[in-house]
Amino acid sequence: MYARRRHVYFAMMGTCLALFILAWGVVRLWSIPVAVGMCVVAMVIPPVAAMVANRRGPEDRWWDDPSGDPKSDEWWDELDGRRRR
Repeated sequence: MYARRRHVYFAMMGTCLALFILAWGVVRLWSIPVAVGMCVVAMVIPPVAAMVANRRGPEDRWWDDPSGDPKSDEWWDELDGRRRR
């Protein structure tokens, strides 16, 4: 799952760079408002890419760190279907 999120992040950031480069390298020669619009779209992509890359999926085990309370940890392990050693 982590690899897929990383690939999506890099694809989004590559799209962002491509939009900036195309906007001011090519599109501005024909239409400055379109180039500015492309830059506005490119400006929105990095925060969305960061949210995509940092979100946690249902298979990410961020909650399985022991809490320090043995009874609570045993209860959560039972719910998760894991056996304690």
